Amino acid sequence: MHSISLRNEFAQRLSGPGGLYNLGNALGLLGGVSFHVAAATAVGITGWAAFADYFVGSLGATAITLAMLIFFWSGEQYHKAWAHGAPPDARLNRLGDVSSGWGALMLGLGLFLMGHPVLAATAGLMHAAGKFGSALPGPVQARLPVGPGVFRGVVVASRLPALAAVLIELTQAGDLESLAANALLVLCYGLWLKADVALMRS
Repeated sequence: MHSISLRNEFAQRLSGPGGLYNLGNALGLLGGVSFHVAAATAVGITGWAAFADYFVGSLGATAITLAMLIFFWSGEQYHKAWAHGAPPDARLNRLGDVSSGWGALMLGLGLFLMGHPVLAATAGLMHAAGKFGSALPGPVQARLPVGPGVFRGVVVASRLPALAAVLIELTQAGDLESLAANALLVLCYGLWLKADVALMRS
């Protein structure tokens, strides 16, 4: 009975955007850490030093780590907002949007510091603009020349450059580790995009 309860809880969590976001976040985190530690070990960096290098090895890495923590928190707010299906709890859904926007800004900073200006502009600034726009109160959105669905669409569009880059790298992967890393990223982006689209129901 306990295993059935766990399965039901897992299925319920994945029925909404929050669970999808955080499943993608968790897979991306576990995969990123695993591949980084393996690469670090190959050049003589082992143990906690390899983990620390991944999370806080540079200003860019630290910014991305902070972004990741914010995204996990925002995913939980979405999960609570959608716990009873659509329409979601408006306050919690807006809280998820606002926190996601701040996470995207932090991600953009990290990507810029790590030498990826295009991804910083799209996955960072563009994504944040879509999230902050989605968080605007209904009366404010009603006075704008574009509908609320446009902001959700901006979030979806902000994923596409990074996804395209990953797909290109996937087709050019020269070893099994690179193939696995990029295949995992494609899976993560698929989950995040599915969550983005699910949020359009709000």
